[in-house]
Amino acid sequence: METASFNPSSPANLPSFLLLLVSVYLLGYFLIFRSWKSSHLGASCLMSLFHGTPAVVLASHALLTTPRAFASPNTAVESSVLDFSMAYFTIDLLHYLVFLPSDFLFILHHIATLYVFATCRFAVGHGAHALLLLLVLAEATSACQNVWTIAGYRKNDVVLARKVRELLSPPFYLFYTLVRGLAGPVALYDMASFYGSGAAEGAIPRWAWISWLVVIGSAIVLSVLWVLRNWVDWFREKNSGKKFK
Repeated sequence: METASFNPSSPANLPSFLLLLVSVYLLGYFLIFRSWKSSHLGASCLMSLFHGTPAVVLASHALLTTPRAFASPNTAVESSVLDFSMAYFTIDLLHYLVFLPSDFLFILHHIATLYVFATCRFAVGHGAHALLLLLVLAEATSACQNVWTIAGYRKNDVVLARKVRELLSPPFYLFYTLVRGLAGPVALYDMASFYGSGAAEGAIPRWAWISWLVVIGSAIVLSVLWVLRNWVDWFREKNSGKKFK
């Protein structure tokens, strides 16, 4: 008798990942953060923690074990990582639509990310190698960012949360700046150079790689603006604190 097995290349993996991440979100909402007035915020961070670091590990494994070009056909492992990330962004998009419908930037970011992953996974079938490289860079800061975010939610109520936020802010901003402001643009330039040279001709349609570059480039710009704003706020707080000493 045949037994069911996990098939990384099967689209049926996407519903499984959706169910898994929904379970994590509900665990945070109804149990771990139930005492919070806004338990949905903690639940979203918990789900992001559950996705970010595992996605980095899985994507890194795929990149290191199968060295490939930016236009290579997607492998089963690469497709599985895309499914995992699509599941996360789908659930978090629903979270924003239900609880934070006015946060247009995050909603657009999630929709755009889902577009890139879904077209690579189901429409084009090539190019996952480049996207996973960028996924590693994007999620490398996830664990630090989520702890920083959770501490920020409770900094006015819990002394420890305020201290964690203050302690974590400078190294987190620096790490984020290096990854998103330096490594990200370099990876995007390499990707654009490869596609622009015509090396992906016949494998990835022009409309696909151009739209991917536009989405990824826009995301990098917004990320840099976000961290610059946080740097400005941090220096302003430090300077105002010195005036009152």
